Amino acid sequence: MKAYWFDNTVGDQREDHDSGRSVDPEYLSKLGVLYRHCPSIEAVDSIASERSYKNRDEIIVSLEKMGSAYEDKVKAFFKEHLHEDEEIRYILDGEGFFDVRSIDDEWVRIRLMKGDLIILPAGIYHRFTTDSKNYIKAMRLFKDEPKWTPLNRAPEVDKIPARREYISRA
Repeated sequence: MKAYWFDNTVGDQREDHDSGRSVDPEYLSKLGVLYRHCPSIEAVDSIASERSYKNRDEIIVSLEKMGSAYEDKVKAFFKEHLHEDEEIRYILDGEGFFDVRSIDDEWVRIRLMKGDLIILPAGIYHRFTTDSKNYIKAMRLFKDEPKWTPLNRAPEVDKIPARREYISRA
């Protein structure tokens, strides 16, 4: 995992966009973002048990797997949104980026690679993209039935309970 401030330059979302200013994992923790390196599925199973994750599946985001829908899917994942539940991803292969909003509403870019596990709290605005290799395989974990409905950033979304609760903790 590598975390840094997004450079905000125009260009392909899949490029690094590294400003050269790193972000400490402690700062991510203040945002409610939890990171663990898990060298084995047993380590993931342990976290899943601790946090009561009952379901999981796997997703491959790649041109080969998604065909002509790939570009549209990657653009959709990159729209700023939040979820009403935690978002948990364990990277099985490949690399990608999660961008999360900071306390000051700036983007923090988090590069994840094989063995990285990230937990985004409910209510945090974020977005996702593959890197320039256009391939990532991830395990998605869920507390109950799989839910991944994105709520795109809008004034009315700021009023939902998950967002209000997230803001009150920040």
